[in-house]
Amino acid sequence: MIDWKRVSELRSEIGEPDFDEVVELFLEEVEGLLSRLKTDPKPELFHEDLHFLKGCSANLGFGALATMCLSGETIAAGGAPEKIDLPSIFDCYERSKTQFFDGLESGLAA
Repeated sequence: MIDWKRVSELRSEIGEPDFDEVVELFLEEVEGLLSRLKTDPKPELFHEDLHFLKGCSANLGFGALATMCLSGETIAAGGAPEKIDLPSIFDCYERSKTQFFDGLESGLAA
């Protein structure tokens, strides 16, 4: 679910203080977008929204989420945004976030 190699690389590349800032910014931006998708979904924006989520997720090592977003992005680009399983994306984010913070706490990204 989490690409710990990517997390470790990012942490090493930018340093601990900046890594913490990147994580905070990721959470703010992704949770803001997910909130909008839950409360006010706009199918005409799904391609753009999922592209954004895919990039953010891949950058921070949320591999499973990035893969799901890529799939949804492809579906939206194909003209069938109603076929995207948003609840599964929301669930994947929550599970990924839990695994991410549990892993950081246990030193998986050392």
